[in-house]
Amino acid sequence: MAVVSSGHITQKAHPLDLVEEAIATREWALDRPKRDELLVEVTGRWCHYQVFFHWSNDIGALQISCVLDLRSPEQSKALIYELLALVNDRLGIGHFHIDSIEGLPAYRHTLLLRGGTLSAEQVEDLLDIALHETDRFYPAFQYVIWGGQTPINAIATVAFETVGEA
Repeated sequence: MAVVSSGHITQKAHPLDLVEEAIATREWALDRPKRDELLVEVTGRWCHYQVFFHWSNDIGALQISCVLDLRSPEQSKALIYELLALVNDRLGIGHFHIDSIEGLPAYRHTLLLRGGTLSAEQVEDLLDIALHETDRFYPAFQYVIWGGQTPINAIATVAFETVGEA
């Protein structure tokens, strides 16, 4: 069990209780089918995302996955894997992968908390980073899956870096 710190008060609580509180402030629909699982539907910039939180007590890890509802035809799988490599090269935290059950692209990150605490700020950061990266790269997946673009062209379109100031 992780220790949750809120201000000056430290208490023992299940980490997903804190995640649930943070999500409640955003007024998103959530479901907690099991003690160690939390599901959230979030409206992103491009579509609705399914966000999953999973707590692994054995290793003290909180995992977030944000699934993109983009089914790809079998013939584009090799291009999607090439795009994943290009996208992941641009991430500092987390990674994108193809979900083995549904075959959908998803952003995933795991926060190790063994011996540490989980704060509301960490939960906010996990959510904000996952949604930012998902919104940022969603168009690249669309360009490859439905637009017939190469992964290099798709990533160049969405991942341009600005230099200097306006």
